[in-house]
Amino acid sequence: MNAEAAKPATPGPLAPGHVTPAGTRRKSRPRLDLRRLGRAALLGSSSARDRLPDAIGHVVEAHRAHHPDADLEPLRRAYLLAESSHRGQMRKSGEPYITHPLAVTLILAELGAETTTLTASLLHDTVEDTDVTLDQVGEEFGEEVRYLVDGVTKLEKVDYGAAAEPETFRKMLVATGNDVRVMSIKLADRLHNMRTLGVMRPAKQERIAKVTRDVLIPLAERLGVQALKTELEDLVFAILHPEEYQTTRELILRNAAREDDPLADVADDVRKVLREADIPAEVLIRPRHFVSVHRVSRKRGPLRGADFGRLLVLVNEDADCYAVLGELHTCMTPVVSEFKDFIAVPKFNLYQSLHTAVAGDDGQVVEVLIRTHQMHKVAEAGVVALGNPYAAPPEEQSAGDGERVDPTRPGWLSRLLDWQQAAPDPDTFWSTLREDLAQDREITVFRPDGGALGLPEGATCVDAAYAQYGEDAHACIGARVNGRLARLSTVLKDGDTVQLLMDQDAASAPSREWLDHATTPAARIAIQRWLAAHPGVEDGDARSLADDVEPTRTAGTETPQPSGAEDTDPGRPGAAQVLVDRDGATVRLAGCCTPVPPDEVTGFVVRGGAVTVHRTECPAVERMRSDGRTEVGVRWGEGAECRVTLMAESFVRPHLLADLTEAMATEGAEIVSATVEPPDRQQVRHTYTVQLPDAAQLPSLMRAMRNVAGVYDVSRAQPQTPDA
Repeated sequence: MNAEAAKPATPGPLAPGHVTPAGTRRKSRPRLDLRRLGRAALLGSSSARDRLPDAIGHVVEAHRAHHPDADLEPLRRAYLLAESSHRGQMRKSGEPYITHPLAVTLILAELGAETTTLTASLLHDTVEDTDVTLDQVGEEFGEEVRYLVDGVTKLEKVDYGAAAEPETFRKMLVATGNDVRVMSIKLADRLHNMRTLGVMRPAKQERIAKVTRDVLIPLAERLGVQALKTELEDLVFAILHPEEYQTTRELILRNAAREDDPLADVADDVRKVLREADIPAEVLIRPRHFVSVHRVSRKRGPLRGADFGRLLVLVNEDADCYAVLGELHTCMTPVVSEFKDFIAVPKFNLYQSLHTAVAGDDGQVVEVLIRTHQMHKVAEAGVVALGNPYAAPPEEQSAGDGERVDPTRPGWLSRLLDWQQAAPDPDTFWSTLREDLAQDREITVFRPDGGALGLPEGATCVDAAYAQYGEDAHACIGARVNGRLARLSTVLKDGDTVQLLMDQDAASAPSREWLDHATTPAARIAIQRWLAAHPGVEDGDARSLADDVEPTRTAGTETPQPSGAEDTDPGRPGAAQVLVDRDGATVRLAGCCTPVPPDEVTGFVVRGGAVTVHRTECPAVERMRSDGRTEVGVRWGEGAECRVTLMAESFVRPHLLADLTEAMATEGAEIVSATVEPPDRQQVRHTYTVQLPDAAQLPSLMRAMRNVAGVYDVSRAQPQTPDA
């Protein structure tokens, strides 16, 4: 990748060589320190270039440790082509250029990459920096290697100018969408370039470090390649925060000089516990990398010995992980609040492990990671450890549109590829990419049909709508989360069930305020595009409703009673017939609960000898009893005509009021009065007092109102406690 490098700018002698996945149990060879080996691998004898030199020998040794039966012939041919093509090219450090693709390939070999990835890695700069063409690569090494080399080849500045870098990343991400091995090569390439960034001008070092921080490190995290991610973090830390880096380095040095090591003591205790429980396990001390130590020191203040690392327990089977956890929590003092189960619920980047913590005899808390050897390999190498995603039979390797199907393609990458198509401007793509990658955690929410949506942590119902429906989400009018009505601004949690409610009206449109609730690029870009195409619409649906409903009280022949009113007009027309156990008494139906047949009712004598009829659950009933009001028996007569107050809850949309009143009229309801409250966050409440010729029509009326698009609930007005 045109790596211009010189003397190493590594974080120092104590920087952990954690690129090597420590738990892969390769008994035939010791674990290698890639930082040390990387330099040794670069210094192969020049006299041996007609055969495989020491450098490619290290690659082969590392490759065979993971793939003992691999065919090494492609590696030999790829090395010969790369060496001859780059011959005469030098790095700024003065080293032959071939040392760079060799170092990149060694990093991937140690992570367990398969032969095709390593072959492409050796050739990854040939098309960009030599006379070798993609067609020649394809003819010699096949279409997969050609695809990978093409995926990591930069676009020329002479053609793209300032847009070359963002468009190169766009091209690389699109290629990664079909084959995640493209990004594996890019990450290893950036790691070696960062290791050897020392001769660059400080300004260029800072620019490269910032891109690494904002784009490459989040991608390494999302692809689960923790071994590369943590070292990249340390290298960026050293360049962008040299003072904090130096302070952290001194902390690590002082801790290393201590005679006592609480981590070693607790590790011995853990080994003893597991040995007595007859659980085969490997217990390792895993030092924290520089950035991790820095974060812990900022969080906890002065550090103790146990804060500089964690214990890693490696076992053979998933069940052994829980057995280890049980023994540790039984025989030692657990810190229960630190327990997390990422085996039952893996992280979105493939990571699986049990996390817990135990307190030592001196009170220091030691964090413990428990996982199988395979889990550890995946935790370190992520997608690299999954091998060739195209090992399926040929007929299963392509989708109907000609694109290759990658079973390792994560949901976040699919979303990224979707929204980047709607961001043709390089500056918009570049800034949005950094924002998207800053959302480094993912949740899963479920649709009522059982399907799932992967969303970044902090996503709202607006984001879920656009993730599920694309631009059709413009018609979303609300959502139910876990069965309950929720605002579109509701922040979703992992495991929520989300039902999105869509309007059938073609005039539905997003509101500008949706931008305040949209966190995903797909949602924001879609909303912004619609608003840009409709500049005359300032408030979306809220404005449309305001056009429909100018006053808050509409179309009424009388004003509804306040919620605290005890009774209604005794002579109102159409009141249902009520029989009262009190001769000659005037009957009034209470306005606070608007009873209708077949509600259970009771009556109380009020001023003037009249009897007010209340629903038995009305709060006024208890108050009137406590006031000593005379209670009389009442019951419904044969007359079924009634008046009732209904409340409709709805989402804001154009023409809603007209559609709702039309549905009520179709059911034979006479609207006596109506109030519509001002819209609040895309929701609105309607209150209607209606006259029905037959109380038996009430259920049918309420169903018809609920069936109006945008209406999500209709209920009888709840009994209100009258004012004292």
